[in-house]
Amino acid sequence: MSESEKTLNQKIADLDAQVEWFYSDDFKLEEAVDKYKQATKLAKGIEKDLLELKNEIEVLSEDFSK
Repeated sequence: MSESEKTLNQKIADLDAQVEWFYSDDFKLEEAVDKYKQATKLAKGIEKDLLELKNEIEVLSEDFSK
């Protein structure tokens, strides 16, 4: 499943799993930079999704307030 097909909850769960890796026994310093870049990219995607959701809610709120 591509990132664009995942729900916001699935993306957040993926980010949680990536962050947990840094605290796990599987942590390897050599892989940390790549994992950090992946987590940052995912976090930016989540932030974008949340902003779009916020904008949609604001539009709906305006429609109902009329």
